[in-house]
Amino acid sequence: MVPAVLAHFLRAGTTGCGLGLCVLAWSAPTLAAPEPPNDSASPPGVFSFIEEETVSTAIRREQPISQAPSNVYVITAEDIRQSGAPDVPTILRRIPGLEVMQVTGADFNVSVRGNNQLFANKMLVLVDGRSVYIDVQGFVFWKGLPVTLPEIKQIEVIKGPVAALYGFNAFDGVVNIITKSPEEMKGTTLQAGGGEIGTVSTSAVHAGGAGNLRYRISGGYEQNHQWRDRDELAFRSYKFNSQTDYVLSDRSKASLSGGLVYMNPHDGPMVGAGSSILNPAVKLPYANLSYENQGFFLRTYWNGFFADTAAPSHPLLHDSVTVTDPSGNSELRFRGNTYNVEGQHSTQIGESGRLTYGINYRYNTFSCNCISTYGDEHRLGLYVQGEWAVFPTVNVIGGLRYDLHSQINPTYSPRLAVVYTPIPGHTVRAQASVGYRPPTLFESHQDARITPLVSNPFFPVSNPVLGSRNLQPEEILSYELGYQGWYFRHRVRVRADLFFNRTWDLIGQESTPTVVRTVNSGKTGVYGAEVGVEFQATSWLTGFANYSIQEIEKNTIGHARRGAPQSKVNAGLRGEWENGLSGDIVLHHVGPAQYPIAQSFDIFGVSPGNRADSYTLLNLRTGYRFWEQDAPAGYRQSAEIAVSVFNVLDDHREHPLGDLISRRIMAWLTLRL
Repeated sequence: MVPAVLAHFLRAGTTGCGLGLCVLAWSAPTLAAPEPPNDSASPPGVFSFIEEETVSTAIRREQPISQAPSNVYVITAEDIRQSGAPDVPTILRRIPGLEVMQVTGADFNVSVRGNNQLFANKMLVLVDGRSVYIDVQGFVFWKGLPVTLPEIKQIEVIKGPVAALYGFNAFDGVVNIITKSPEEMKGTTLQAGGGEIGTVSTSAVHAGGAGNLRYRISGGYEQNHQWRDRDELAFRSYKFNSQTDYVLSDRSKASLSGGLVYMNPHDGPMVGAGSSILNPAVKLPYANLSYENQGFFLRTYWNGFFADTAAPSHPLLHDSVTVTDPSGNSELRFRGNTYNVEGQHSTQIGESGRLTYGINYRYNTFSCNCISTYGDEHRLGLYVQGEWAVFPTVNVIGGLRYDLHSQINPTYSPRLAVVYTPIPGHTVRAQASVGYRPPTLFESHQDARITPLVSNPFFPVSNPVLGSRNLQPEEILSYELGYQGWYFRHRVRVRADLFFNRTWDLIGQESTPTVVRTVNSGKTGVYGAEVGVEFQATSWLTGFANYSIQEIEKNTIGHARRGAPQSKVNAGLRGEWENGLSGDIVLHHVGPAQYPIAQSFDIFGVSPGNRADSYTLLNLRTGYRFWEQDAPAGYRQSAEIAVSVFNVLDDHREHPLGDLISRRIMAWLTLRL
């Protein structure tokens, strides 16, 4: 399938091939987005237009969102502040087609368009372009992101594979968390929030500089209790981060950053075999060094993953089975390292073309008493992207990535997109792309045991849970047609998308009476549509609404089986007044879904069933900014108090094995000094 798609993408011709890497003959800059209307002549009292966002993730340089070759949504710093949410996944729920599932007080799973699951592993998550996806296990600690909420400038979310630029793991898409520069955060920002379920969220950020040197230092403490037992901690973390920028010239700078997230405990992640890692001490240190010049960047970083954990069974199976290493030890010790170096250069070709090319090398290591042997892997990726303004109204973006991996055969990840602007303010986008997710070192080397604690004829002895060295990478082929348009002098934006995704070789587990083994499954197809509107109703009232629907066909079997709600509705209103008052209301309605459940629940007669009922999640926030003034250093000082309410309506479960999610009220105080 991939060679045929590749041939179709490159039929226009190439300049040459080497090491399997074909370079497109043409490249081009993105078409400029139309300027919003000039309202300077509008009568008094007429409210302003909505400003179009600038994004950088889709082609790895800045461009108007309407001209991006991918389906991109943006969460702004104002969205984060007004949401009153203590974590990123709660904010991401508003994006149509994005699947957000909270399982415990600490465990979130995030994926796209019918691809969500326990231990979700198909979404690449970046912080300022550095991956925080844990390669060795294929997981993201959403509660352990190395950034505090006040530091976030915007979150760019791409739905659909972007492997042509980002390589492995950009299977479903990319979440890129972009932080504010030291200049944008100048001064000291303090935030403290607390409320029900033992929830505490605090952060402190200080930024400044002298001469060509800029710096930002931040720290945070967070915690909340379990939904199922409000007297027990589900999550507690300590965060420390620092960034130093040195401006070399108007066009170049060097940056050094590093930090540590320490979590103890962390209730989850919950896995398909029905066990949950509970009360681990998880350490996530990192160090990052980068150099940027106009059209060029070079980055190298190290990510660590160190966890000493207990591995009890799921609460429903606590009296029935135990999870251990091959020696019967329930204390598991994870040690993982990722070393990465990458570089990219972009250059203009004539008046209508742009060529971007890059290379990256990654080395992963992994050890645990729950794997058969020490594991390591090498990854080398080469990529090229061309942009070509075929006509003044048509942009063509094509890209190809060639990846070498020490555990699997080489892969090719092409992408082709056409962006058509028939009239200013209205764009139509058509795209096709291919992505891969290789088996993790854990999936290849796993060696654990599930042992019955009570006699059962269907589960008489300890069962090995084994990985496989013969796994193929998961593969996705995605097609999408999208529209984005502005109406009423940039006060209303409408977006609509149709998509079809075909996946192969999804990795799951196959159970027999004597062993649970990691295997590749068959094909799955998901197709659907998304439509949404954002509007500025008055000078003080904005809002949004969107609807998504999807259908899963030719589903796989076993633990790799896809499960997702068929339809979802998101809607929200926000009011901001000149007297400092503000209010935000967001509603999410999620349809019912069925998910695969491990056989051990049926064997021991404790199965909750595989259905998660529909639910409606209503979140509210009201705030009052009671002090503002200009600081001598040129920024705006302020103080704000707020109250937020999560899940105002009924309690609900978002997965059959998940906790019952209930209401949470919090109070917030934010100071910028």
